[in-house]
Amino acid sequence: MNLTEDPAARRPANGEAYPASAGHDHVHAGTGSPEPRRAPREEPGGRGAREGDMTALPPDHTQAILETTKQVGAVLKALGCPFALVGGVAAYAHGIPVRLQHDTDFAVRREDADAVTHALRENGIRIVEPPEDWLVKARSGGEEIDLIFSLAGKPVTTELLERAQTLPVDSVHMPVLAPTDLLVSRLMAFSEHHCDFGTLLPVARGLRERVDWARVRQETEGAPMAEAFLYLLELLHVLPTHGPAEPGHP
Repeated sequence: MNLTEDPAARRPANGEAYPASAGHDHVHAGTGSPEPRRAPREEPGGRGAREGDMTALPPDHTQAILETTKQVGAVLKALGCPFALVGGVAAYAHGIPVRLQHDTDFAVRREDADAVTHALRENGIRIVEPPEDWLVKARSGGEEIDLIFSLAGKPVTTELLERAQTLPVDSVHMPVLAPTDLLVSRLMAFSEHHCDFGTLLPVARGLRERVDWARVRQETEGAPMAEAFLYLLELLHVLPTHGPAEPGHP
């Protein structure tokens, strides 16, 4: 009895052959065993990772932001106009272990804006005119720079800048907003649309022995978000529950 399969029996009625891969696994040559299907190789976080993967962590921009800060600080020092480093990079300069991810901020007087922007342009820094009238934006090395004329809703003044402390930012010394002024500016920036206590809490903890808390309470009185944050500091025993702390004491 011949058990060999008739090739004609494998043809469809119209006489055409089935495609070799239709409904069948590929076969290892000489073995008759189906070849297992292989999933495409993908390395987590590598070239094979899907584009736009929202689980990927953002790169750490700390060093890039510091380099931009030093560049701008050197230009402003050479210009001779009063200024002070503010924001997250100022907290970093005060020794707070913050992760820098956004931009670098400098407080300057409005009357110095033209001289400052001209000096930055002369040093290859691109100036961007934003719709807001209280700052000028710039870019260098892919990082953003904010030149701010108003802090906590108040104009940047000579007195504010004179209270700044000269501190090193990596290898460049520059004026940095004083701890009390820094905390007031951060608290007064809170609103119903932006109220991130988590980023300010380590700053308040780290600076608490250098902050004039009585002045902080005075300058933030009536601001609900700021008062809520100060109440949180009391609950966490960063501040005493009754009455403001004396300057220089937790």
